[in-house]
Amino acid sequence: MGGGLPPTPESWLPNEHNLYRPRHSPRQRTALTCAVVFFLAPALAFVLGVRPQAFENRALAEFPSIADGWGFFTGLSAWATDHLPLREAGIDAASGISTGVFRDPPDVGGGARDTVGVSPGSERQETPPDLFPEVIAGSDNWLYLGEDVKARCYPVRDVSGVVTQLNKLREAVEASGREFELVVAPDKTTVMPQHLPESYVGKECSQQRAAEFWRRVPTEAGAIDLRPALRDTERQTGEPLYDAIDSHWNFAGGLTMTYALAERITPGSTATWQVAPDGRQAWPADLPRMLGRQEQRDLTRYTLAPDGGEDRTRYLASDFKMQLQVEQRGEPVEGTIEDKVGVIADSYTQFATPFLTAAVRDLSVVHAETVAESSVDQIAELLADRDVVVVEFVERIVTGGASALLHDDAIDRLGTALAANPR
Repeated sequence: MGGGLPPTPESWLPNEHNLYRPRHSPRQRTALTCAVVFFLAPALAFVLGVRPQAFENRALAEFPSIADGWGFFTGLSAWATDHLPLREAGIDAASGISTGVFRDPPDVGGGARDTVGVSPGSERQETPPDLFPEVIAGSDNWLYLGEDVKARCYPVRDVSGVVTQLNKLREAVEASGREFELVVAPDKTTVMPQHLPESYVGKECSQQRAAEFWRRVPTEAGAIDLRPALRDTERQTGEPLYDAIDSHWNFAGGLTMTYALAERITPGSTATWQVAPDGRQAWPADLPRMLGRQEQRDLTRYTLAPDGGEDRTRYLASDFKMQLQVEQRGEPVEGTIEDKVGVIADSYTQFATPFLTAAVRDLSVVHAETVAESSVDQIAELLADRDVVVVEFVERIVTGGASALLHDDAIDRLGTALAANPR
């Protein structure tokens, strides 16, 4: 029979015993407190009303469908990550520590390390999606949004599917007696590719997809191709329409879009327009923020006098997640559009709103996500009184068919709302 004491927890031993360990030491209590804060802070924030917001130049991941099979489980992680409250603050903090403390900019692509094999022409690429960087570092300190490339290499639909959905969207609007106009804002990687690195993840498949998209969508879906007009504007202004530290175009790009739309809706209306520079405006840059830095763009503002006389631009708040409604009072003005115009848009249109409010006497702007998530009655409230419906997509959200507005159910609800209120 063996001797000695029975097995005894370390915390039960006398304090002077050399194996004594307290059950809850100060370090253990600190670790436990940190764990509780880590796991419960997002839940508490949700209870207090904090909701996740899209902040990465893309829509939040949607809750996967059971019909996706195993795709339900693979898609669940992306949905849970995107809808975690306080996620943006956490990313900002992590990026700030990575960049400011360790001098290691997070998730920046470019250079030989990003040369990963892809399969051009294939809808299923060999490069895993998580190897695409959020920001691509180019020459002369230029930055590019990695989603421009990733969206083309990992599309939701092929180009034929995108064309089909765009034409369904057009038919849903035109069936109600309204005019439909489609405009695509080109990605920075499309308009200003000269600063991209020589090699980067997805270079070949993204270039191939972009070429097919721009070859087919303007002709087969009737989209306004702004690329030639943007090149003309750049020559006239002497300034690039996209700058080194942001993924969006500037006010000159928005003005170019306004000219193109006005000529589609009311041909010849721009003949009397007079445009002039009007000082500078600071604007937060999006790409440095993704690297943990805060930087400002320095943008040229412009005035627009549709009749050649009075400047009618309005530089309004840029957030139209709900709705932006502007109506000109008084007698009609030469060079303005009399039709009631509704623009379903994304963040690129915020640089066009100063000029759209000058050119359109009755303008309504609403975000595409708002329309896609709205009921039939809500869509009717937003767009029922519009004569013309304009849809603006940035290239990266439409080239792969990822926009929620291109889902069949969203198109059906839009068509139902407009058909109940024909023009």
